[in-house]
Amino acid sequence: MILKMIQKVDNLQKNQRQYNAGSRINGTLEFNRVLQNVQKSNELKMSAHAENRLKERNINLTQADIKNINEAAEKIRNKGGREALILYKDIAFVASIRNNTIITAVDSSNLKENVFTNIDSAVII
Repeated sequence: MILKMIQKVDNLQKNQRQYNAGSRINGTLEFNRVLQNVQKSNELKMSAHAENRLKERNINLTQADIKNINEAAEKIRNKGGREALILYKDIAFVASIRNNTIITAVDSSNLKENVFTNIDSAVII
């Protein structure tokens, strides 16, 4: 009788170890999914205002341009920047790094005598 009880306890312990191992694996998989979503969410989005400015000023961005701007924003984020001026080619972007949003875009013909306020970072790419 005592031997059967010991076997039951031993089986319960084995099952618990297997369950815990499975939970760790499932937890790791879930963490990886969350991490991938966070990495995707770090890509900048355009505010409606920025989209209007791009259209008004006939500024067309390629996928390569967007990639370069996102990389610049990531550099700023890694340095602790929150609101930034990103100078790219002949375009100035004001971006909220905290909110992953480009707030506005200004081309070179409208850039002169423009004042950019409420920024804590700038990057030239």
